[in-house]
Amino acid sequence: MAAAPPANEPVVSEAAWARRGAPEFLGGHRVRLLQGGDELFPAMREAIRRARHEVWLSTYIFHDDDAARAMATELAEAGRRGVRVCVVVDGFGSKATLGRLREWMPPPDVELMVFRPVDRWWSLLQPGQLRRLHHKVCAVDREVAFVGGINIIDDRLDLRHGLSDAPRLDFAVELCGPMAASVAQAARAVWSRAALPADWREEMAALARSAQPLARARRVLQRLRLVAPSPAATTAGVATPVSVAFLVRDNLRRRRSIERAYIEAVLRARERVDLVTPYFYPGRLFRRALIRAAQRGVRVRLLLQGKIDYRFAALAAQVLYDELRGHGIRIFEYTPAFLHAKVALVDDQWATVGSSNIDPLSLLLNLEANVIVRDDAFARELSQHFERAVAASREVTDTTRVGWRPVVLRGFVAWCANWFLRMAGITGRY
Repeated sequence: MAAAPPANEPVVSEAAWARRGAPEFLGGHRVRLLQGGDELFPAMREAIRRARHEVWLSTYIFHDDDAARAMATELAEAGRRGVRVCVVVDGFGSKATLGRLREWMPPPDVELMVFRPVDRWWSLLQPGQLRRLHHKVCAVDREVAFVGGINIIDDRLDLRHGLSDAPRLDFAVELCGPMAASVAQAARAVWSRAALPADWREEMAALARSAQPLARARRVLQRLRLVAPSPAATTAGVATPVSVAFLVRDNLRRRRSIERAYIEAVLRARERVDLVTPYFYPGRLFRRALIRAAQRGVRVRLLLQGKIDYRFAALAAQVLYDELRGHGIRIFEYTPAFLHAKVALVDDQWATVGSSNIDPLSLLLNLEANVIVRDDAFARELSQHFERAVAASREVTDTTRVGWRPVVLRGFVAWCANWFLRMAGITGRY
């Protein structure tokens, strides 16, 4: 087991690292916490039904069950009444349903694009193909947006394990206000990147014909940017303006933006850190931040999977249990259903909901999107959901092992993670 740094060791370097690319918060929002597709999908369909100009949707999985069909029908109907509807799905996550999606959302009603298609299994051996689209965002008219961890699939259906009686635990946020334009830009950028291989010849020809090729090139690059300049805040029509930040992780300028935001919040924690994620294998700086928070008296609790979907992912989290529990971090495993939520609470005001797990895939490879909310009422509501989930979970109390087995298992997981990251073109320590 790796030794933890002393409790009084300065954390200046980690704090400075976290502050680079710190989240930009903007006021003037109305936010609503939504649990599962049972709450999210009706809200999304209603927003799409009211759309006047445009709808942008980006998701990892767009399935072909009844819940997905209802969403596809709403999108196609919006397109038929003149709204521009652009949908982008991941080529791996939605590979099995692409044919059905094209039937349900044909052009010109819906402009459907596939991010990094997987035509043959060996194409996954290409480093770029390991970097997937993992967003779950939707923006309507740049006025209302939805950000979270919920794919377009029924809450009770798991692609590996079939139907279950209980819905998986997952969350999203509906936000109304200026930051919705940033969510729209993120979805538009991914859609544009997916569309570029199909129409780059036409785009290059248009650049060659243009009287102002540099200006046109800048407009193309702006479409590909995941993050637009911060919009102006407004409190008009908002009863209680809420401050939010929208974070994306990409493989260009914002490689570690979500990880930095988490670490910065943990480093500043005074009372509690409650973290929920199905896949947990944080890097050394993240683990150090959690341990130091616990050492200075912060209550740190992790809610992880108890009902396992991927054995290796569960093992990756479990090899860290002894180290974390040894420093006073409490770990709970959620057993009533599959856990898919990616949320966190720090003290009584900072809360995040999004698509990013706390593992190398999300923190270093995939395109991810999270929203951070600074609001007491929102944090209290999310805290109530967390407490109910913890009450229905089992606490890990008996993981301490001695001998060679835990050392070998931890080394094996680390070797596998390092090998996978190098396959994806990532070097250096995680």
